[in-house]
Amino acid sequence: MTAPSLTPRLPDAPADNCSAGQTGPVISNRDRDVEGRARNARPRDALGRPLPYDAVGEERAPEGIVRSPDPSLAEAQELLDAGRPFHAHEVLEDAWKSAPEAERELWRGLAQLAVGLTHALRGNARGAATLLERGAGNIGGYAAAPPHGVDVAGLAAWARDLAADPQPGTPPPRLRRPGTAPAPGGDSPA
Repeated sequence: MTAPSLTPRLPDAPADNCSAGQTGPVISNRDRDVEGRARNARPRDALGRPLPYDAVGEERAPEGIVRSPDPSLAEAQELLDAGRPFHAHEVLEDAWKSAPEAERELWRGLAQLAVGLTHALRGNARGAATLLERGAGNIGGYAAAPPHGVDVAGLAAWARDLAADPQPGTPPPRLRRPGTAPAPGGDSPA
């Protein structure tokens, strides 16, 4: 599956002047994909901050890619280790959206932890604390039997420590328990 192509907003595009309940085409100055969904085509820096349209930004993780748990965790960890937690959040968000119902809160919480780290690295202590606490709460229900080797206890402790004292130089967490390896065939045991 390929990422949707984006149509960048033109600088002279008219502002959104549609009223509620109006029918017909949406006139907007927002970037949209070929299906008309709002998408931001602006380049972004390593922490996901939008840059001017003509700037060179970081390569973005494609959105809407369905991956099994092992590739999702591996790709997210690589992005975290590379100092790109915003992009790791995109991978984890895709996993959340495609996960079985029983695992959705785990993946949602992991995505929130990545966004919390993004806020900490950007210097937004309040946003970091909010998302880190929320993410720790969402993964907490999986502590007794963590799926896919996710280090739920370690991640929750890391998140709560960082939420209490968000620091821009914080190293990324390890998503999996030490010694956890993917199972044969690509997915770790639940």
